[in-house]
Amino acid sequence: MVRLIKPDTSFKSEFLDMISEWKESGEELIPWSLNFNTTDFNEMVEKINGYSNGIGLKDGFVECSTYWLINENNKILGAIDIRHRLNEKLLYRGGHIGYGIRPSERKKGYATQMLSLALNICKTIGIPKVLITCDKNNIGSSKVILNNGGILDSEEIENGEVFQRYWIDLS
Repeated sequence: MVRLIKPDTSFKSEFLDMISEWKESGEELIPWSLNFNTTDFNEMVEKINGYSNGIGLKDGFVECSTYWLINENNKILGAIDIRHRLNEKLLYRGGHIGYGIRPSERKKGYATQMLSLALNICKTIGIPKVLITCDKNNIGSSKVILNNGGILDSEEIENGEVFQRYWIDLS
């Protein structure tokens, strides 16, 4: 059984373990909220949680709620960011949701479960239609989106890379 939790300082060692594993893999940390400086962990958690209320947002950013996916043993399996609304940039690429599962926990169905849980939160926030984008070569992510009712809207090219835009209707 997995569940989403808001970032919490009591999960410091679990979070740092996940970040360390990710960095050792050499892969990009996704979603973007995993890239914050963890030197002052309490401050980082406060900053991330403040974004959901629009506190401390930089220009061009929108309100965003971050959740960590944990299992029954309180191991952090991944993270997901839910943007409450879209600006012009996010409407093109980025969308409402960004997510990632730590390397050792992939291909176990966790991303599909995490996105499903996040879509319930989107309904609560009042987002009737969710945009999610992913690189075309990220077959795993596109399957996760399709498994949650995503419908391919378009394929676009940015910096020579093809990415896909999917919509999920929650109404």
